[in-house]
Amino acid sequence: MNIFVAAFQYAVENSDKLISACLRHLELVAIPLIIGMAIGLPLGLASSQNRQLSAIVINSFNGLRVIPSLAILFLTIPYFGLTFTAAAIAITLLVIPPILINTDVAFRSISPAIIEAAKGMGMSPSQILTQIKIPLALPIIIGGIKTAVVEAIASATLAAFIGVGGLGDFIVLGFALYDNSILLVGAIPVAILALTAEISLSLLQHLLQPAP
Repeated sequence: MNIFVAAFQYAVENSDKLISACLRHLELVAIPLIIGMAIGLPLGLASSQNRQLSAIVINSFNGLRVIPSLAILFLTIPYFGLTFTAAAIAITLLVIPPILINTDVAFRSISPAIIEAAKGMGMSPSQILTQIKIPLALPIIIGGIKTAVVEAIASATLAAFIGVGGLGDFIVLGFALYDNSILLVGAIPVAILALTAEISLSLLQHLLQPAP
């Protein structure tokens, strides 16, 4: 039997479990992403105003990117156990760096001449931030969020190793049973989610790009 046909049949027979796993997977992505943005965006803005702070903050969080995702997950287990919290914290630590770095770069790359022109027009610091800096920085920031989302979708599969659920459950089960059709039931939706996020955010990034 064709492996994709077998995967489709298994998905239909276990549709309730698949839907539940998809919702759990989205939860494992959404919550860390919201927390990551709440930390990374303001921290990136603050670091872009101070080179010394930028070097410290970015190097600190950049160090997390060289640690394997599974290692970060297991490092949280002694403190939070085999829980959703442990998985969410591990994924949050993975999504912060791209958001932070792109935010820092986005605001730092704005031409000082544009800011000076805005000041010369009598705009207040808050007006410059909301009307000048943020619109110009947004495309690069979206690029960081796009990277973070794709990484979160992929890394959320690791939550299955500690019994938290998500689409990784099918991948782990497929490996355990040496059944590639079950593995595909988890892998294909993950790939679709990642591709959808990539295309959607790339389109948004393009739409927000200032006209030359």
